[in-house]
Amino acid sequence: MNLPPYPDFPTIASDTITLRQIEPTDIGDIIEISFYDALQATTLYLAAEMQAKINKDYLNGESIHWGIADNATDKIIGTCGYYRGFENASGELGCVLLPQYYGKGYMTQAMALAIRFGFETMNLERIWAETTIDNAGAIKLLERLNFIKTEIAIDSVTYGLKKP
Repeated sequence: MNLPPYPDFPTIASDTITLRQIEPTDIGDIIEISFYDALQATTLYLAAEMQAKINKDYLNGESIHWGIADNATDKIIGTCGYYRGFENASGELGCVLLPQYYGKGYMTQAMALAIRFGFETMNLERIWAETTIDNAGAIKLLERLNFIKTEIAIDSVTYGLKKP
């Protein structure tokens, strides 16, 4: 498998967005969507600390975390990446978007780019995602991207996508 870290941090682009490395100057824009181990940042300091942990995980080959940059402004409007997994050629894909960008197709594009990267560059055979059972937007997104529901728990649902 070809897993992180890579000689150069992968940057992937479409016409409207670019998945790129999050820089220290980006942290202030994404405090409200900065998470690590299911904890949310509440200050710039905590968001920077969380990003440092995410960067360390990448350097340890345990994850790859992209900022989703709007090509018109280069502003980070969300994040996506592979945060857990890699056992058995499998990876967990997660995402979060600033609320003012919901419903504009940004996350569909970002996830499609990340999925292609997972299958083609990382050589994953299966990608999975988990969300809360009441997160209708995430469920709709995953189903739009052809993920299939594989498990339902009391408060969460898991979806999977196999390599074509």
